[in-house]
Parts: sequence; structure tokens; C-alpha cells
Amino acid sequence: MSPTQNLESEKNQDRVASFDVRETGKVRSVKKFLVAADELPSCINGQIVEFKEGKRGLVMGFTEHKAQILVLDRNFSLRTGDDVYNRGQSLNLPVGEKFLGRIVSSLCEPMDGLGPIESNDIYPVFFEARGVMDRVPVDKTLETGTLAIDAVIPVAKGQRQLIIGDRLTGKTTMAVDAILNQQGKDVVCIYCCIGKPYVSLIKVIDTLHAKKVMPHCIVVNGTSSTSVGEQYLAPYVACMLGEYFMNNGKDVLAIFDDLTKHAWVYRQISLLLERAPGREAYPGDIFYIHSQLMERAGYLKPELKGGSMTFLPIVETLQGDMTGYIPNNIVSMTDGQIYSNSTLFYKGIKPAVDFGLSVSRIGSKAQWPAMRESSRSLRLDYLQYQELVQMTRLRTTGLSKDAQLRLHRGEVITQLIMQDKNKPVCMEEQIVYLFALRSQLFDEVSIAQVKQFKQECYKFIQKKYPEMAAEMRASKALSDAIKEKLKEAIKKYFEENK
Repeated sequence: MSPTQNLESEKNQDRVASFDVRETGKVRSVKKFLVAADELPSCINGQIVEFKEGKRGLVMGFTEHKAQILVLDRNFSLRTGDDVYNRGQSLNLPVGEKFLGRIVSSLCEPMDGLGPIESNDIYPVFFEARGVMDRVPVDKTLETGTLAIDAVIPVAKGQRQLIIGDRLTGKTTMAVDAILNQQGKDVVCIYCCIGKPYVSLIKVIDTLHAKKVMPHCIVVNGTSSTSVGEQYLAPYVACMLGEYFMNNGKDVLAIFDDLTKHAWVYRQISLLLERAPGREAYPGDIFYIHSQLMERAGYLKPELKGGSMTFLPIVETLQGDMTGYIPNNIVSMTDGQIYSNSTLFYKGIKPAVDFGLSVSRIGSKAQWPAMRESSRSLRLDYLQYQELVQMTRLRTTGLSKDAQLRLHRGEVITQLIMQDKNKPVCMEEQIVYLFALRSQLFDEVSIAQVKQFKQECYKFIQKKYPEMAAEMRASKALSDAIKEKLKEAIKKYFEENK
């Protein structure tokens, strides 16, 4: 074949490759953000269709005569009779390393004014969760930096731990502190904002920038100012971005803030689709859409590069009612919950973690041996203290020495678990606090001295015994030698700060 014929053959191949095979239908009705279209006999749920000007829609259902489509863009001007195109494609979006440090929409479009984002791959948004044979048991600690969580309700890498409570009780703060505490630990953090005001998202972004952790974070914007379609997609897109890193052997922490708003959005969509409402007007498949999401967390086995993805979904309760439909659903599909108690919060005990209603089904398997040993009786001691406070509220005299000691220890525990906002505490420092408590070194110490101890003791140990923290992190256990050093260091601190 001559060069001319070769060139002509290549041109013909280019022409063949440029054919656009698509099915063309017509818009028959527009109802807010939902479109009914006909003449699309091949469409199925989850496929993407296109309208004029490149606007996209997601097929949410169909009947014998029409397809029901959720418009994903906020600003659109569709009219009856407009063309709609179906190429038979599922919703696939770009993923990659360059998304780190960026703020993106629910369609993976940049929203921070820093220009386009180069992708490494294309992933499906609605991806089937990995099977049991692809996973290993979760037992590696995810350090949240919150003593009340790390000591009593530990979180493991690959776990799904729910944060639940009334509005304005510090749920987002606990989740953001967990992100801040991953600095230097090679964990990719994804914060997904769903249905909340834009100002709430800006506060979180400002915190991430101020603490200089944004380079290992991705923020997915599904705030109330975005389209309903984008709010619905936001958690799935955040999960998809995390799966790329998990499949490449990285540890991922994803925050969904919050799934109550996501449920509201899906209820709105379903009612406009004229689907039969069930309990509290939610559709029958509301459990499925959240369990489909939660199942995608996990820890992959070493043959699949050993990456993990941990979920901290947030759910809002109404006046502390955990039996509400959505809270109850998500409690049943996660590996435990951290309950933020409004009564504790308004008393000034922050974070307001309720030890009685909070639980981790992974438990002590997720803890360092040193933390497991130091915090063994912490939950029981604190709950007994709270009961004793209730019993002795009206009695100021006549208490036994044992009761007075238990009250004092309870007040010490309260001071130890209280933390300032956006100031996570490293695991080694937490172990120092709990070791001193367990060794009864606070029994003769005033509460004012305990507060001072929290501020100064770990710095004192780092200065006088710089190798101790490194030894604890390396072994993750309290050997007899480390215990002796710790006891000596704490006693020396109290001697110098009488």
C-alpha cells in the first residue's frame, strides 16, 4: 500500500472514530429540577443524559412511556420540546492526586479559582462496594486527637463511626479536629459538605488553611446554594475521590456533614417523582442509598495495596431523639456512634461526648496497647461519677472519704477530657494524662493544678525526657521501663510546680 493510500486509510479511520452514537428524546415536562422525557427506550437508572448547552442530567427512574431525569446543574432553561441525548453512559468523573488541596463541586469541577485540575483516571460515582474477600479486619488506630474518643470510643482505619447529636453541639468540630490530627500521618482527608449554609463551609475551609492541613485535604461543596442534584451526588463523589487513593494504597478519612440534609434532599426528589412516601414521608429506598454509601468504607488486603477508607458520617437529632427514622437507620449500618450530648455541651463540657450512649463495635482492637491499658476503667469511673453527682446533689456534708475521692477523680476526668476547639491532642500526650490518672497521682492534687498539668506537663516531659514520646510511638505499649520513666517524670513535674 502506497503512503497516499495509508494516509487516506487513516483519515477514514478518524472519520469512523468520530461518529457520535446517541439516542435522542424530547423533553415533555419540567418540574423544578426534574425533567420527564420520552423517546428514550434504552435508558436505565444511573445513566447520564445531556441537554442543550452541555447541561447534564441523571436518570432517576422510568416508566413504559417516559424517563425521569434529575438535572445536575443549578442554572438551566429547559423547555418542553427540547432535545435530550442518551449515550448509554454511567456517571463517571475524574479522580487523581491533583485534587489534593482543592475545593470541588459535586461534578469534580474546581470551585477555588485555582484553575483546572489534571486527572489521573476516571471512576464511576456509583461504584459497587468491595466484597468481604477483598478486605481484612480493621485493627489499626485512626488517631482523632480527641481524648474522649481515642480513650473510650476508639476509631479504627476502615471503620464507619457515626457522630450524632442535636444541632450546635460540636459534631463538626470533632470531625474537623480528626482531620487536623492527621497532619504528618500520610492520611488523605475529604470533607463533604451537604445541604449546609455556605458560610459553614467557609469556616471549615478557613480552619483547614489556618492550621496548614489543606494540602492533604479535598473539600466537596454540596452546600444549600448548589443544585439539588449536586447535593444528592456530593457524598458519592466524595467517596469516589477517596476510593482512588484507597485503591493506590493510601489511608483515607472522609467526613459527611451531614447525612440528615442528604436524606431531606432525597425525600424532596422522591416526592416530586411521585413515589409513595413511607415513614416520615421518606421513600422506601432511603435505607438503601445510605447503606450503599457506608459499605464502601473498609480496609483492603495487602494484595490490593492495603489502602483503607474511614467514614465519619454526621447525623443531626431533634431534641436528643436517636430513635428518629434517619438517625436509627444510620446507627444500624455503622460500626458505632459518638453521641454529642446537648446537656453536657451547655454545661461547658466540650467535646460533649456522652459515654453512656456512645459505643464503638470495634472496641479496644483499634487502640494502642498503651492506650488500652491506661483507659481500661475510664468509662465506668466517669459514669459512676455522674451517678454519684446526681445522688449527692443536695448533700454537701457527711460524705464518706471514698465518696469524696470518687467525686474528686470524676472532676479530674472531666478536666482531662475537656479540650479547646481545633486543638487536637497527640496520642502520647493523652497516654501521659491517663497514666497519671490510673497511677492515682491526681488524688492529692487540686483541680487548678490539673488544668496547669494539662498545659505544661507534656512540654516538660518533651524537654526533660525527649526520647520517651518516640519510644511510646515506636512500641505503642507501656513497657516497665517506660512506666518507671513516666512516673518519675510526672512526680518531678509536681515537685517543681508545687
